[in-house]
Order: sequence, then C-alpha cells, then structure tokens
Amino acid sequence: MYLKIKKSGENVKNHIGKQSIILRNKPSIISTYSTVGPKEGAGPLGKYFNSVLNDDMDGQMSYEMAESHISHTTIMKCINGVGLEDKDIDYICGGDLLNQLTATTFASRDFDIPLIGLYGACSTMTLALCVASILIDGGYGSYAIAEASSHFSSAERQFRAPLEMGGQRSPTAQWTVTGSGAMLLGMGNGHPKVTHVTFGQVKDFGEKDPTNMGGAMAPAAVHTIKTHFEDTGFLPKDYDIIATGDLGIVGRKITEEMLLDLGYDVRDIYMDCGESIFDIEDQKVNCGGSGAGCSAVVASSYLYEKLKNKTVKRILLVSTGALLSTTTSLQGESIPGIAHAITIESED
Repeated sequence: MYLKIKKSGENVKNHIGKQSIILRNKPSIISTYSTVGPKEGAGPLGKYFNSVLNDDMDGQMSYEMAESHISHTTIMKCINGVGLEDKDIDYICGGDLLNQLTATTFASRDFDIPLIGLYGACSTMTLALCVASILIDGGYGSYAIAEASSHFSSAERQFRAPLEMGGQRSPTAQWTVTGSGAMLLGMGNGHPKVTHVTFGQVKDFGEKDPTNMGGAMAPAAVHTIKTHFEDTGFLPKDYDIIATGDLGIVGRKITEEMLLDLGYDVRDIYMDCGESIFDIEDQKVNCGGSGAGCSAVVASSYLYEKLKNKTVKRILLVSTGALLSTTTSLQGESIPGIAHAITIESED
C-alpha cells in the first residue's frame, strides 16, 4: 500500500511554480577560481581567468590525467583563496564529461571532503551550483564547492576520435573548452548571492547530428528559461545578463528566435559562454566553445567579476547539456538536451 502525499503550502514553501526553488537564506558565492588552457587564455576573456596554462598537458602523462589535475588545482585554490582548508568544506558538487566522472573523482581523492558526483553533460556547472546552493540554504553544511571541468583532447578521444586521426570538423561543430571553474558557497555578506534555482527537463526535438549540439540543446534552454520566467514572475527586463552555457552561434540564434516567438525578447541581454570565450574567426573554432568547463570558467571569472564589482545586478546562468554518448549516436538515436538555470545577484 502506497501513501500518496499531497503537497501543502507549508511543506513546500520554497518550491515555486513548476520547476523552481526560491532560496530564502540566499547563499553567497564567497570565492571562485578558474583555470584554462592556452587557447582559451588567448581568447577575448583571457584577462579574466585566474590561471592560464602554458601547456594543456599540465605536466601530466595523459589528457585525462591533465584534466583531473586541473580540477584538483582549481578546487584547492578556490578554497585556499579565502583562507580555508579542505577539512572546512562539507561537500564538493561537481562533474565532467568523462566516463564515470573520472576527472572529478580522481581530482577529489586527495581531498578530505565528501563528493557529490553529478552528470549533466555541459550543463554540469549550473547543476552543481543548484545542488550546492540548496545544501547551504537548507543548513545542511557551512561550505560547499561547485565545480565542473572539460578538456578538448580528452573529450575528442571520448566522444569522437583521437586527435592523431586528424578528423574533419563539421561547420556546426564546437571546440571543447579546456578548463575548470569552481565556486565556493557559504553564508555571509559582501558577496554575490544565489536567489533562485530552476531545474530543467530533458527535451528532444529529434536532432541526430552529433556535431550540431547547439541545435540539439537549444529547445531545452528555451523551455528552462520560459519556465523560469513563469515560475518566478521575472521577465527579461529584470536581468542584466542571461547567459547560456555553450550553444554556440547556431544554438544561440535558435534560442533567441524561439524565445521571441514565445513573447520573450532577450536579444539585448543575452550572451552565450561558448560564443564569447573564443574569437571564433581568428581561433578557428567553427561555432564556438563547448564542454562542461565552458560555462564553469566563464561564470567563475567574467560573470562573477561583473557581479562582484556591481556593474550588473542580476544574472541568469543557464548551462546547457547534450545528453548523448558514442553508443547512442552510433545506434542512430537522437540527442536529448537539458538546461538548468540559476539566478545570481550582486549584494545590494
């Protein structure tokens, strides 16, 4: 016999609308750190990153080991940057694109911190931020790290073909960002605060081209943004920036058009992290950047700096993920997409 529990206003007082949560205690993002590869460091946002590697191998024996080392270093410096140690942190919430989250798990094995491993493909950074924020807001810990990483060469080997094979790149393809971004959440004043979370639904409009991930992910981004507006009562005019994770040129245009058809004109405030991180023409990255590390490094550097300096008041970060694998692609499956959103505000 199963007991069907009906929602009551008191029991779900922090759940608003269909898919959103309001954070009553407003956790603060008290520290961030970003590490990127040389190609990302040479792009338009290069000056905002904390660390730019001279070599994307980062002194390691393989690309996978390099990604793990980058993640470990980023998390450690994010914690140490405010005078804390790993023993002070209650959770790491994070993930990457590799099988069994190996970059994240190997990065975490030397920390004295519980790991909540998360997979949302390229939406992982916002997913990690959502989970970490809820844990701190609910009083389940004092400090939590949200982190995500990716690496161009490890992703190529995982999802496409090793670089040595010299495969041809499609015009709609994107360049996986080499990098890791971390944010430390806690309670306190004087820092940007997380106020709302909107978890996304899986959306699939039938796109089967694994090189057109922007087109595959755009419907999920649109659905999450639309639902966020409906749940919270916010409108585009209430935000200074709406930033998607890694839709690139193709996905960004689709998202703008679909939202406009729904009555939401975001064109003046909308940016895509994947389109912004590279100089698309000069750096030969086709449609822009991608990867779990894409929105992670842009959010923990460029966007956080704007919030911290109060040049913007409110940002909606909408990391986007293509939920495919090499197996499903070879079997002719379509590519489901997902997007999670989080509202971050500068302190008044």
